[in-house]
Amino acid sequence: MSLQTKHRFSLILFGIYILFFIVLAISPFDRAVWWAENIPIMIIVLSIIIVSRYFVFSKTSYTMMFFLIILHTIGGHYTFERVPFDWITDLFGFTRNHYDRIAHFTVGFYAYPVAEILLKKELVKSKIVLFLFPVFTIFSVAAVYEIIEWLYAISAEETAGAAMLGSQGDIWDAQKDMLADGLGSIAAMILFWLINNRTIKMKRPSE
Repeated sequence: MSLQTKHRFSLILFGIYILFFIVLAISPFDRAVWWAENIPIMIIVLSIIIVSRYFVFSKTSYTMMFFLIILHTIGGHYTFERVPFDWITDLFGFTRNHYDRIAHFTVGFYAYPVAEILLKKELVKSKIVLFLFPVFTIFSVAAVYEIIEWLYAISAEETAGAAMLGSQGDIWDAQKDMLADGLGSIAAMILFWLINNRTIKMKRPSE
């Protein structure tokens, strides 16, 4: 696949994000929460743009990264606990809105582009490290983000802080969010291995 095709694909995804951003910036449920939820995503998008100048990801990587960007942008508009997700809640008989759990699961998808950089740049020689480093990276980022959420919650106005946390009364919300992030990273790495198995074997990294 040519670089031009990959660039075109990433530009299409970026255009979709900008459209979502503009539409969902109109009359959000809570403007303070909207800023708190969208600033991290804007940083992620900017980081992807900067990194892409030096390393062009595969279409799969761009797609994997796109899931969180869109889901988080939607969550910022409604606040995560108020996203219209009742059909899933009712279908499985949940007592809370699990939209935020799905969004956290897609955080783990960023393990895929991390692994792609490691593989294509030949930054690691071990297959075990190639699989585990992206997973551990996601777990670390997840833990740091939960700390940031906590710091925001205790410093912001009470309603905005609670909306940012989105715990919905679950005292183990932070731990479950980190678990969802980690499970997403494992799923992403399984997909990475299935797609790139031939390349991994050709490079013959040591155990």
